[in-house]
Amino acid sequence: MAKRDYYEILGVAKNAGDDELKKAYRKLAMKHHPDRNPGDAVAEEKFKEAKEAYEMLSDPEKRVAYDRFGHAGVDPNAGGFGGAGGQDFGGFADAFGDIFGDIFGGARGGGGRGGRSNVYRGSDLRYAMEITLEQAANGFTTEIKVPSWETCTTCDGSGAKPGTKAETCKTCGGQGQVRMQQGFFSIQQTCPSCHGSGKTIPNPCTSCDGVGRVKKQKTLEVKIPAGIDDGMRIRSAGNGEPGVNGGPAGDLYVEVSIKPHRVFQRDGDDLHCEVPISFARAALGGSVDVPTLSGKASFELPEGTQTGKTFRLRSKGIKNVRTSLAGDLYCHVVVETPVKLSDKQKKILEDFEATLEEGGDRHSPASKSWMDKVKEFFN
Repeated sequence: MAKRDYYEILGVAKNAGDDELKKAYRKLAMKHHPDRNPGDAVAEEKFKEAKEAYEMLSDPEKRVAYDRFGHAGVDPNAGGFGGAGGQDFGGFADAFGDIFGDIFGGARGGGGRGGRSNVYRGSDLRYAMEITLEQAANGFTTEIKVPSWETCTTCDGSGAKPGTKAETCKTCGGQGQVRMQQGFFSIQQTCPSCHGSGKTIPNPCTSCDGVGRVKKQKTLEVKIPAGIDDGMRIRSAGNGEPGVNGGPAGDLYVEVSIKPHRVFQRDGDDLHCEVPISFARAALGGSVDVPTLSGKASFELPEGTQTGKTFRLRSKGIKNVRTSLAGDLYCHVVVETPVKLSDKQKKILEDFEATLEEGGDRHSPASKSWMDKVKEFFN
């Protein structure tokens, strides 16, 4: 008699989630359990039917195969490519098996014919590092601690409890992959029992839980090159997660972010800063000292300098991380209005303002220009 549909047995839709499957199975198991129905052959059969349906649909890989090929997709006794006349299409089946193996998660060089094991490259790791603008400009060498895996000393990397050993996987026969066939197609996928290793460990090591490795921390020396910019990253090859079954390790990427600076703002290789000066200095001019990342520098302030005037100091910025050519420092003048004046200072300013008015517009060209524009607007 043909088997009933697994979803129909459990009474759930094909898109049912894990919780819904579990709930439906428990309900049926409680109802038809042999202990509750002694001597009832029908109830016993329904209990077995529900158990089989849940076992298949709760396994993600088996569920995919069942949804795609029905009962034949999860039947270990499903036929291959024999056919009438005794013709053997095994080679052709293997070709399809390799294709479907790639689609459903098999890796190149993975299990299957010849007993090869699945080999996977380890995952990359990311390490966030925050540095100062000075460190970014000059470069430096530092040490960081990153997670790593070391061979378990208790089991010498075997994963098995001392005195025991791993066994050949009974599901895949040590191949690391299983193949399911229906009609014209052969699907090859990672063995769900051993996860591609070809072995199972009945008595896992208590120190590493059967992994054969234990997580540690290792110290790495990282060289931050001069001129590195915010958002750049440094690659440390082979210092990521270890590979699987002898696969190569991933890489470690150190991602750099630069802290805000109290004086400078960075724009590529150039630096910008505001330079506050008194209105007396702005009016009289003179030499102005400014800081740089490499020491002190100065520029000449002409008489009558206004707020917003920018002075460029060549090669006082940051060296480019690739060319080593330095950017420039741009100093933006801000004329500061004095505050909290004494009566004497106020009197001096009032007298000074009077002399400016006596001199006419020649002392305030910007004000004259602005007033002319206002008059023109209203007229």
